[in-house]
Amino acid sequence: MTFIGILAAIALPAYQDYISKSQVTRVVGELAAGKTAIDAALFDGKKPVLNEESTATKENIGLTTAPNSTKARSNLLAEDGITLTEANNVLTLKGTLGRNANKDIAGTEVNQSRDVNGNWSCTVKGVTGKGWKDKFIPAGCTKAT
Repeated sequence: MTFIGILAAIALPAYQDYISKSQVTRVVGELAAGKTAIDAALFDGKKPVLNEESTATKENIGLTTAPNSTKARSNLLAEDGITLTEANNVLTLKGTLGRNANKDIAGTEVNQSRDVNGNWSCTVKGVTGKGWKDKFIPAGCTKAT
């Protein structure tokens, strides 16, 4: 019986780590759909928007539950855990993990940023004081400073 307890003590944390990494990776993938929609809007000469109706000059990128909603479509993101901002010619699509995300990663921010030349970069800002580990950052993303 002791042997089974030891195996469980080793396997459970490894499984929790696997869940955390897979959830962060899933959010990166879900935000990738937004990247494609942002690029398409810009190529069409429109402003990409998140929680507004599409018009002749604006294109909704489709990551919220409805065009006029701020509620994230992903059940891993916090209720209002998705934003699209522009500063210094850089568009940043940010998802903040919440609702159904593992408690160790709730509050983690995934940022997909597009520079003026159309180059995308991904950064992940883990939560401090919880069970966050840098190994949860998926390939193709870097740790936010």
